[in-house]
Amino acid sequence: MPMTQAPVATKAARRQHDREILALAVPAFGALVAEPLFVMADSAIVGHLGTAQLAGLGVASALLTTAVSIFVFLAYATTAAVARRVGAQDLRAAIRQGMDGIWLALLLGIAVIAVTLPTAPSLIGLFGASDTAAPYASTYLRISVLGIPAMLVVLASTGVLRGLQDTRTPLYVAVGGFVANGALNAGLVYGAGLGIAGSAWGTVIAQYAMAAVYLFVVVRGARRHGASLRPDLVGIKACAQAGAPLLVRTLSLRAILMIATAVAARLGDADIAAHQIILSLWSLLSFALDAIAIAGQAIIGRYLGADDPQGARDACRRMVQWGVASGVILGALVVVTRPLFIPLFSSDPSVQDAALPALVVVALSQPICGVVFVLDGVLMGAGDGPYLAWAMLATLAAYAPVALLVPTLGWGLTGVWGAMMLMMTVRMLTLWLRARSGRWIVTGATR
Repeated sequence: MPMTQAPVATKAARRQHDREILALAVPAFGALVAEPLFVMADSAIVGHLGTAQLAGLGVASALLTTAVSIFVFLAYATTAAVARRVGAQDLRAAIRQGMDGIWLALLLGIAVIAVTLPTAPSLIGLFGASDTAAPYASTYLRISVLGIPAMLVVLASTGVLRGLQDTRTPLYVAVGGFVANGALNAGLVYGAGLGIAGSAWGTVIAQYAMAAVYLFVVVRGARRHGASLRPDLVGIKACAQAGAPLLVRTLSLRAILMIATAVAARLGDADIAAHQIILSLWSLLSFALDAIAIAGQAIIGRYLGADDPQGARDACRRMVQWGVASGVILGALVVVTRPLFIPLFSSDPSVQDAALPALVVVALSQPICGVVFVLDGVLMGAGDGPYLAWAMLATLAAYAPVALLVPTLGWGLTGVWGAMMLMMTVRMLTLWLRARSGRWIVTGATR
């Protein structure tokens, strides 16, 4: 049955959905905002060591962030799989499913270390680090990569807890990790005199501490419900297969963001500077909308696991309404605050002139983004990864030619973000058509 033909939910049902969305989305937003604070804390501490050290940190952090974002499917796929088992009231199987994701995270983390350690200087060179910054970048990368297994375990464990309808624990762990990271970095960089290496070691220690807390929570749940902790090759393989389409989706999205930055760089220094400012705002706005999507993953997976397709439809419809409303509010805030926001980052009139009109486009796109983020989360929660992969590849194919023509047509930075708005519109159409078709609604403990 098409989503638009489902009976209108009662006020009581809408209130129930609202409570569920708020209970999951608010803590999820806090955890999402806490994550980039790690990089900000490192930057603030290392920045006082010198420009070369800060530049080295920037290059190494970009590599590490890219690596972690590629494997974000560990959280997404695990959330959907665990939530289905929760809906089917099989907590033992839910936690066992989560353990498979954690074991996969460990294996991938070890593989990343094996590849990165011997190739660190080459990877740094690909990012164009200067001769003065490269040694610091290499030092930071070689130490920080040792924390990748912990970072990936955190992703998978976060997915387990989200699937169990718990977003509060990830919030507490993220806040605790941020505080520990800042204290360790300050102590090791300045107190112990380790310089940029101290910052890397402080982050690695904080990451393993976070992973240890997550493992304690998951293992305690496994013992309570009699779930095995041993690696299961069949289960690990199933997790990898479920995550592969989401990996394609993520890589396609990363390609879109890289194309946007590359095109902005060709427009000139003022445009690329303004682009970076807008991109940071875009990321912040995305956290707010992604929090609703995370709630969608957990809620939809649970309804489908409980063989309640109507509940899934009603929840989907209500979350779309939340997404649109949130997008309208965020867009209005961008329009109102844009004259105040830009000067915080640059006093250069040319940068401000480039950014202000582009921000209007960003503001107008927020309701569209709200629908996209929510439906993306709904389809992830339904385990509809293959469709998401193909839809994102189609979006990339539609976006790239338009974006690459921006410099030739003289559209400037506003054109770059106009192409981004087009990209989000294409995504919205592909996701809406899928949601309306109802083909994503596959009930049962497994898809």
